[in-house]
Amino acid sequence: MIMLTAKGEEIDKITGLTLGADVYITKPFLPLELVARVKAQLRRYKKYNVGNEPEEDILIHSGLVLNVKTHECTLNEKPLSLTPTEFSILRILCQQKGNVVSSEELFHQIWGDEYFSKSNNTITVHIRHLREKMGDSFEEPQYIKTVWGCGYKIEN
Repeated sequence: MIMLTAKGEEIDKITGLTLGADVYITKPFLPLELVARVKAQLRRYKKYNVGNEPEEDILIHSGLVLNVKTHECTLNEKPLSLTPTEFSILRILCQQKGNVVSSEELFHQIWGDEYFSKSNNTITVHIRHLREKMGDSFEEPQYIKTVWGCGYKIEN
């Protein structure tokens, strides 16, 4: 944290630093010095926070619980046996909860750019298997909803 203040007494500086300021700048200040100190703080932040982005390890939706780290899935506290592809589809849909995810996007996130064509039914077949395993109906789905012409989604 950078503290910019008009108080320049030694006790004020000590108090500011004690309260959590990393940098204590008093008025009047040099604008270029302020810019340099902000850049230094940003460098420090980026250096020490690499890879610390919050990642949800457990995804929950209406009785469906996915543990991303252990690749375990339960539905209403009963274990679901999923293939790695089915688990990946469900994980992506849960992470994008409320948003439509196209078959093409699902395909690319799971397998990369290789071999996708508009006539490819791979995702459709995996969605059907997921619905069967979850006891979810095609006509009145509770979990994976089809948005015709767009893709699939899990609603909030």
